[in-house]
Amino acid sequence: MKVAVAYEPNEPLVLEELPTPAIGPRDVLVRVAASGICHTDLTSINRAERTDPMVPGHEACGTVEAVGPEVRRVKAGDRVLASVSPACGLCWWCINTMSHHCERKALRFISRYDLTDGRKASALCGCGSFAEAMVVDEATIVPVRTDLPDEQLALLGCGVTTGLGAALNTAAVKPGSSVAVIGCGGVGQSVIQGARIAGATTIIAIDLSPGRREASLRVGATHAVDPADGDPVEQVRAFTDGRGADYSFEAVGLPRLLVQAFDMARLEGAVTYIGMPAERDAALTLPAVSAIFTGKRIQGSVVGGSQILRDFPRYIRMAETGQLDLGEMVSRRITLDEVNEGIGLLERGEGVRTVIV
Repeated sequence: MKVAVAYEPNEPLVLEELPTPAIGPRDVLVRVAASGICHTDLTSINRAERTDPMVPGHEACGTVEAVGPEVRRVKAGDRVLASVSPACGLCWWCINTMSHHCERKALRFISRYDLTDGRKASALCGCGSFAEAMVVDEATIVPVRTDLPDEQLALLGCGVTTGLGAALNTAAVKPGSSVAVIGCGGVGQSVIQGARIAGATTIIAIDLSPGRREASLRVGATHAVDPADGDPVEQVRAFTDGRGADYSFEAVGLPRLLVQAFDMARLEGAVTYIGMPAERDAALTLPAVSAIFTGKRIQGSVVGGSQILRDFPRYIRMAETGQLDLGEMVSRRITLDEVNEGIGLLERGEGVRTVIV
């Protein structure tokens, strides 16, 4: 089968014909129908310390073709949605409604693919969906019943669930509130939609890309801020009667933007960090006095605090009923052969979400 392999950081992916990975007792073979290209893919591909080959892709949907003898969650023929984070449903974290910290998180780093040079390639987040098919542990997928198109359904595997959940679960945005979002790619626009669904009345989209600012206004933002026009913190305060936002979100992963998100939240406001830093040892520095005496609530958000067995069906219903607009977020459809072009679009900040179909 055709697979896109990342051999070296900052180098194009290599398309190869590789054998289908072996199916273990708890594994599922999924024919990939669609896979979004997420910023996590880009960060993982280009991470300087990465030394082993990897097959990117983790935001995907498809159809089950075969299952191992111990699989109970799905069967051949099921339509499934893959998740950036596994949920076994049995460990302490899953039972206590924190499946985004499932103890089987080691599945995210499993080696699946036998390369032609004798080495093994890992499957990003346990998926490796930049391929015609993928073999995954059953904990990584959820069976779904919906008529949503493949390119829309796939987005729920990571970006939409992360952003939507950050607004609805982690921050628990309240009706009538003000929200500021730094970074309006797929995750940021999902935060915007989550804030709209929650009833926020002032939603401020902050991004350097004119296209992303315009797209944000179409999915629920009430204001769009270009950082090139001046201090984004002051621009946010201008839209919030000088106080700052009730809720601020950072969806890029740059330390200086994490500080901006803190600064643009009002006193006693909530600051939610979502973006993945490109460097694992990147440090966040805040003034200690401000961190204490402003009373701001600072929190990270892992997969939007979403519980995939509960929230995938919930988010699908939102899309089916028109609350959640997934179609607006698909900016480009490409084939697997065009994967490097899709990665280039992401690197340049063009569009919201490119999907391999």
